[in-house]
Amino acid sequence: MNSHAGHRRSKTIRSATGLRSTSVSKHAGLAENASASYPIPSLKSRFTQMFAPLSATIADPTSPTFTSISPREKVFSFRNYVRHKEQIHKENWLRSEALANAASGMAVDDECKLKFLELKAKRNYRFIVFKIQEQQVVVEKVGSPQETYEDFTAALPADECRYAVFDFDFTTDENCQKSKIFFIAWSPDTSRVRSKMVYASSKDRFKRELDGIQVELQATDPSEMSFDIIKARAI
Repeated sequence: MNSHAGHRRSKTIRSATGLRSTSVSKHAGLAENASASYPIPSLKSRFTQMFAPLSATIADPTSPTFTSISPREKVFSFRNYVRHKEQIHKENWLRSEALANAASGMAVDDECKLKFLELKAKRNYRFIVFKIQEQQVVVEKVGSPQETYEDFTAALPADECRYAVFDFDFTTDENCQKSKIFFIAWSPDTSRVRSKMVYASSKDRFKRELDGIQVELQATDPSEMSFDIIKARAI
């Protein structure tokens, strides 16, 4: 009886051991097959597309760095890159928002309003050029009544933003002498992006200080504020 029981026990142990060996061998074989059939070329091609904006070290699947790191490390590299880009985008957005908010409350020097009143009421000037300096709008240059429109356009810098007003005299089709005060927002394409943003965000705030503007014109190139365009807008 004991001998029979011992025989059954040893048979069970041998069966269990064999099952375990078979199971381990089976899983080892699956792992080996999975490792052998893992689509590394496909993974590299996907990462080449996904990592196009990345540095050549990561984007190039033939680079030593790319081939030496594991797929998991590649994923981590991509995630870190995305987080880095998001952080930069967020910082740039916050910086631009802060700059725009500061510009919306831009101070206006009293001389700007006084000179404009003299141009409007007394016609002491043909034009006035304004610029933003140290967080406020100030007068940069004034033109005498004898100066022409060509003198005015020559007073605007080629690569910097400016505000300006111009008192334009013209004759109507009915042969009537008239004048109109133009407000010109000069923002050349060659000027700095930050300068364009500051001038654009503070324009309405500044224009409200100049009571009597009749025509507004925005120009990024001299051709957009030619004499013919000024004349056509005035009539």
